[in-house]
Amino acid sequence: MSVSYYKRKDHSIPSYMCRREQTDSGGRVCQCVSGVGIDQAIGKLLMESMTPLTLEVALSVQNELQQRFDEADRIRRQQVERAQYEVTLAQRRYMQVDPDNRLVAETLEAQWDEKLSALEKAKEEYERLRKEDSLVMNEKKRTEILALARDFPRLWQNPNVSDRERKRMIRLLIEDVTLVVSKEIAVHIRFKGGATKTLSVPKPQMYAERRRTKPEIINKVDQLLNHYIDRDVAKILNEQGYRSSGDGLLFTHQMVGQIQRNYGLKTRRERLRERGMLTVAEVAERLHICIATARQWQKKGLLKAHQYTDNRYLYEPPVKEDHEKFKLFKNRVLLHKNV
Repeated sequence: MSVSYYKRKDHSIPSYMCRREQTDSGGRVCQCVSGVGIDQAIGKLLMESMTPLTLEVALSVQNELQQRFDEADRIRRQQVERAQYEVTLAQRRYMQVDPDNRLVAETLEAQWDEKLSALEKAKEEYERLRKEDSLVMNEKKRTEILALARDFPRLWQNPNVSDRERKRMIRLLIEDVTLVVSKEIAVHIRFKGGATKTLSVPKPQMYAERRRTKPEIINKVDQLLNHYIDRDVAKILNEQGYRSSGDGLLFTHQMVGQIQRNYGLKTRRERLRERGMLTVAEVAERLHICIATARQWQKKGLLKAHQYTDNRYLYEPPVKEDHEKFKLFKNRVLLHKNV
């Protein structure tokens, strides 16, 4: 399988792909597995089991990197030498041409200029790449690697060590890794020397799964709706440290309403109706009063109201004692009007 990286919030995320069918017959990618959990599991295994070999690993990695840089430098230097040879050859051809043969002379001069330009570009590219390599393996970085060599966990987790360098460290320790994907990912590791180890890594969640609301939050919302409106439910969830799945945002009353719709939870109003609560019109009809009077009685505390949105209520059914109380209140109002 080949590995590629993509950026997510300034972090490099590895992805392992099998392209055999795509390469052989132009088909689709056989499989693609996110390497986040796999790399973390292998890194943890190395930190637990390879501590005694840290000095040898660090020195071997450094030597391998230096050998790679030296080999690359030799190949690039040969390219410059080849370009220099072609310039010399073009110059020689130009110098040997008969000056009277102007057409041939102009052609050879143009070729000479072209080779000179190619030589200049080759030298610039050589110096640029050589400078990059020197930045990668400068003395300061060598000192840092040697200083960390006796502590493999810190070496592995050092943010200045690139993913490419970690992969090279792994190659010195591990012969190969086989991935078997089913309900979980089985990671079969074969170390240099023949030792083997198998790890089980959970499959990465799909984007929709990561955004799916956690069951504990759904249950919490379900419980709170028995006593609070959506806005208060959101406030309580935030105060208790709950955050939305996927984005980790604070809850709003709109989000609480969305959870109710997505997971079939009964609304606050439906719960109150199941408990026998009445609308303002139903209360007014039972008490033989108008709706405006019922709302006034609610404000005065004569009617027991339960909120189900910011400004909407359902009411407890009046009992016999309430009817007597309402008669006394009516009489007082009439007496006050007559006076």
